[in-house]
Amino acid sequence: MTSTEINAQPDGSANKLYFAAWRWHFYAGLFVIPFLTVLAITGMAMLWIAWIDGRDGERTEVAPQAIVQPISAQADAAVSAIPNGVLKQYIAPRTNDVAALFRVDADGDATMIAIDPYTAQVIQTFPRRSGWYDFVDGIHGDLMLGVTGDRMLETAASLTLVLIATGLYLWWPREAGWRHALVPTFGRGRALWKSLHGVVGIWLSLFLVFFLISGLAWAGIWGGKMVQAWSQFPAEKWDNVPLSDETHASMNHDRREVPWALEQTPMPASGSDIGAVGVEGGIVTIDTVDALARDIGFDARYQLNVPQADAGVWTISRDSMSTDSTDPMSDRTVHVDQYSGKILADVRYEDYSLAGKAMAVGIALHMGTLGLLSVLANSVVCLLVLFLCVSSVVLWWKRRPANAGRLSAPPMPKELPLWQGAALVGLGVSMAFPMAGLALLAVLTFDTLILSRLPKLRHSLT
Repeated sequence: MTSTEINAQPDGSANKLYFAAWRWHFYAGLFVIPFLTVLAITGMAMLWIAWIDGRDGERTEVAPQAIVQPISAQADAAVSAIPNGVLKQYIAPRTNDVAALFRVDADGDATMIAIDPYTAQVIQTFPRRSGWYDFVDGIHGDLMLGVTGDRMLETAASLTLVLIATGLYLWWPREAGWRHALVPTFGRGRALWKSLHGVVGIWLSLFLVFFLISGLAWAGIWGGKMVQAWSQFPAEKWDNVPLSDETHASMNHDRREVPWALEQTPMPASGSDIGAVGVEGGIVTIDTVDALARDIGFDARYQLNVPQADAGVWTISRDSMSTDSTDPMSDRTVHVDQYSGKILADVRYEDYSLAGKAMAVGIALHMGTLGLLSVLANSVVCLLVLFLCVSSVVLWWKRRPANAGRLSAPPMPKELPLWQGAALVGLGVSMAFPMAGLALLAVLTFDTLILSRLPKLRHSLT
């Protein structure tokens, strides 16, 4: 395509809408491609690191023996390994041939200690959240830029929804039929790349929308302020048990570990006579709480958070997001009074709101924690996303003008028909996804107030 053809004004209403969608698709892709590439690469890396090596040292092997030492003896060994250490958490072994894990904090640092459950001997110690998984997760979650990175990724994910919508409009079968849209045409040159890009895009669109929505639910604006805030588990269901000033999110450490539906829910508080029968005998220790966990159905791997303050509680939990299980519908969180041993709250998957249930399943699918098949399926999605990014650059390269230094964006048609409908769509996207709305507004402002007044600059960017 020559420079003249690129900048020529399209004829007819249908062509004008097509070129307008193409222009938005181009500019959205220009911003989104670097972020999608990073997310796809880091997402696939996290899948395989978690599957092969684990995330928290939970694959540390031990030789099974007949007698397991008391949890308290194992905890004492873990605390003794860290000067001035304070026990924070116990993670039960997944199988009988792997180590138990204990989190011990000292001077603001969290350390994981792998203990042989049969000998109560320390096998190894390592800083918590310091492995390759966590390094890659830091890039995937916020580009290691904190709130700024979170907002950048939320904007990119929101604009990717615009990219998908415009892409589907561009590739939607009009005259050639659905076979052309769903099956690639193996021609040559740019035609082949365009066919592969369109066919992969239309097949991948549903999966990609799912990954974007489930990822956005963790984001600070759309997730934290708009969706999660009204989808949290209501503490009122806990029969008026005393509530702490802390929320469940206080149990997170760098990486999110608490189920999405519970993060903003207040924690119950110890120190009352309220609660269901829990630890029997009146002696509440890590051993009796572990026995309670086993009695009420927590088998294999589960996590036990130790009370840290006068009003703190023992928290027994299992969720697929933390790789405790491969079934998100078995998620369960139980809080136990540290003095009476009574069960103050028992929250299960069926207690979540509809959005909470969707997120429990969605995050498990997003993270590929449902077993090897989910790891393989998610890897395919990541590879296809990378292909779309690469093929889009190839398509641009093959249609760029001969003169260097120009982006060769598709022209914005004059007198665009049905612009009111496009404006309503843009308004709807902005209301649903605020960061996408801000980005669209910024682009429109830049195009209207700056590019239109600087012909030479406008020429170089079109």
